[in-house]
Amino acid sequence: MTAKEPLTTGHAHFNLDKPTTRSHLAFTLASAVALLVMYSLLRVALLVYNSDQIGDAPASVFVESFANGVRFDLRVVVFVCIPLLLSLLSARAMAARGLHRLWLTFAASLTLFLGISELDFYREFHQRLNSLVFQYLQEDLGTVASMIWNGFPVGRYLVAWALATALLYQLFRAIDLASRPRLRASAAAKPRHHAHWFGRLALFVVCLMVAVVAARGHLRQGPPLRWGDAFTTESMFANQLGLNGTLTLVDAAKNSFSSHRDNAWKATLPEDQALASVREMLLTPHDRLVDTDTAAIRRDFTPPTEGTLPIRNVVVILMESFAGRWVGALGSEAGITPHFDRLAREGLLFDRFFSNGTHTHQGMFATMACFPNLPGFEYLMRTPEGAHQFSGLPQLLSARGFNDLYVYNGNFQWDNQSGFFSNQGMTRFIGREDFVDPVFMDPTWGVSDQDMFDRGAAELAKMPTDKPFYALLQTLSNHTPYALPKDLPVEPVTAHGVHNEHLTAMRYADWALGQFFEKVRKEPWFKDTLFVVVGDHGFGSDKQLTEMDLFRFNVPLLLIGPGVQEKFGRLNHSVGTQIDVVPTIMGRLGGETRHQCWGRDLLNLPADDPGIGVIKPSGSDQTVAIVSNDRVLVQPKDFPARLYRYQLGADASVERVPGDNDPRLERYLEAFLQTATGSLLNNTAGVKDARQNQ
Repeated sequence: MTAKEPLTTGHAHFNLDKPTTRSHLAFTLASAVALLVMYSLLRVALLVYNSDQIGDAPASVFVESFANGVRFDLRVVVFVCIPLLLSLLSARAMAARGLHRLWLTFAASLTLFLGISELDFYREFHQRLNSLVFQYLQEDLGTVASMIWNGFPVGRYLVAWALATALLYQLFRAIDLASRPRLRASAAAKPRHHAHWFGRLALFVVCLMVAVVAARGHLRQGPPLRWGDAFTTESMFANQLGLNGTLTLVDAAKNSFSSHRDNAWKATLPEDQALASVREMLLTPHDRLVDTDTAAIRRDFTPPTEGTLPIRNVVVILMESFAGRWVGALGSEAGITPHFDRLAREGLLFDRFFSNGTHTHQGMFATMACFPNLPGFEYLMRTPEGAHQFSGLPQLLSARGFNDLYVYNGNFQWDNQSGFFSNQGMTRFIGREDFVDPVFMDPTWGVSDQDMFDRGAAELAKMPTDKPFYALLQTLSNHTPYALPKDLPVEPVTAHGVHNEHLTAMRYADWALGQFFEKVRKEPWFKDTLFVVVGDHGFGSDKQLTEMDLFRFNVPLLLIGPGVQEKFGRLNHSVGTQIDVVPTIMGRLGGETRHQCWGRDLLNLPADDPGIGVIKPSGSDQTVAIVSNDRVLVQPKDFPARLYRYQLGADASVERVPGDNDPRLERYLEAFLQTATGSLLNNTAGVKDARQNQ
């Protein structure tokens, strides 16, 4: 219906006049309310779709999260309505109602698309939209598109989005028509006029002040609304629910497209104090500092002879998404990992072990290069700093004359694996393109885990016998879209709702691991080899331990080798992270090693030292945490820290510590991040300093 078109109601005849200042204001307000309702409905959808995360949280916390959500949604609404508010300054602009409807439809449709996408994004990562979106866009787009298309109901989502967009257009059209003035068709009717320009200007100033307050989110002094303002309850799901995915994605874009160094941890401690704290935190009686003027923790490490093992070779197995939450040997009764559980009975299992990040990328460089996951450098292998030489396993073992092997299901260009690990000293790579007639080829990622392990066993059997070797075997089947062989050798998981598909893939990966050990234990080199089995990261479950979501970090670390149980027992309770893997391996090989790992040999800790670890999620979330034997201190950027007492295993739980105060953990966390960041930026994080590397 166009302007001046007659509208009949009963016996009266009306015409729709051009918009007046009052009608334009009504149109703007009604459109803003419609947007607010849509965002609230998206929040309801996110709540229902991820209802397994509700747990035992009372309804009141979700009422609070929705109230918080309205404040964040209002900010988006203000941004969307800016063109309509500016139109108050011009009668001609107010008359361009068709353009206003198109803009509102476009903005609403775009944010609706993000809201629909967030349903599965949150289920996968337990975070609102963040810089992972942009990180994936920097990878091979064909692989990313295949992962999304095969892993999620994209077709249904696109149809629903298209239909909803059409409805949104009709909604804004109806609001337009309802807000226009109606003139009775009679000679006495007087045309309506816009307010004078000074009246419109005054109205615009008032509306601008209201919009600024709405965008700020509060009337108090201080900074405007920030993501931490949504964290007002003890339920992590409710807190995340209070955010707005469009805003979190915009913030992530600012971080992702600015220099990564701008997002680095900013120094707050005097340098000498930070350095002293880090050395206190990491050095043991078996370490002797060297190059103290140019390097933070470069040291000569000589483990006691009685702690070494009669091993010649090292095989590291990095298990994709191998969450400790579902490992039987760590307390799960779900029956997902029977093969790993049997292996754990013949090795040494660490039950308080954590990944340094929540992405395979961080798991790779933390485990093999023993460098931590730092704010601003979460994707280290793809940044210029990733070209530095780290004192990781490739560097240390190639210096001892070891041969090397890296076997992987997928393409080594993903995450710049080939470039990074070649620079670190690895020479032999076998990836997706090197498999012939595999049992199964996932169209997204590569061959199946059983193909990878079979090829790994075959290649290890062919390694030259004149030198020792080390190998990295990395699995991939337990990753979205969980493409598995048609004839599965394991029973599908059916008792865990939305996690069934993921847990089936984990059970299959566990089976493939078991088959690998059945093959290699018949080889002559098996008895001389240390096997290190570790998860690259965990994944979300129906319960979150703190806003850091510890289940996404808790992974098993298992050592299998000659004399392991005899010397160290079957279970170790020391807290560790992936940066402790390399020093622990070197401690079993024995001899003096010069390194600058940011972890320690977990089997040579002082008697009164229960271990410690620093963790950080992937993406733009700048929250960091430090974990001790029973406490975790969570430090969000620009917000007060929170201290929790945690427990893992079958009876996993967490409780807030009154006062949130642990000066030792706070000092260690601040000093660790500050010193590690400085070492990376100054290129002094390796065995040699920057001047020697150049």
